Amino acid sequence: MSSVTYPDLQFALRLVLAVIFIGAGITHFVPVVARTMSAMIPPRLRTTGILRPANLVILTGVCEIAGGLGLLYPPTIVTAGVCLIVFLAAVFPANAFAAHYPDRFGVAAIPLVPRLAGQVVLMGLIVVAIL
Repeated sequence: MSSVTYPDLQFALRLVLAVIFIGAGITHFVPVVARTMSAMIPPRLRTTGILRPANLVILTGVCEIAGGLGLLYPPTIVTAGVCLIVFLAAVFPANAFAAHYPDRFGVAAIPLVPRLAGQVVLMGLIVVAIL
């Protein structure tokens, strides 16, 4: 019989998710990636000033890094998980927009249905990791 417990598996899952989100967040600060992410923001959501696309890319990068770190710090695990689920829903329009333009966005233009399925699975994994 194994001595691995459900909390052990949750901890391992939180570690994996933290690496994924922190790594993804860091990429928001790579100029080439940041330009592509800025272009992925749908035209109807584009604005000027503080919420211009380049700033939104920085904000989402910070959110991913903070969420990943929050999954590792016990007092913030649930809050970080909930925030990451909301984050995934909030960035979906940009991913959906990119899916319509594979020639423009290349590998970032994951087809809509697999992207949606992947994000739902990721949200589910977050729920398992925090509850």
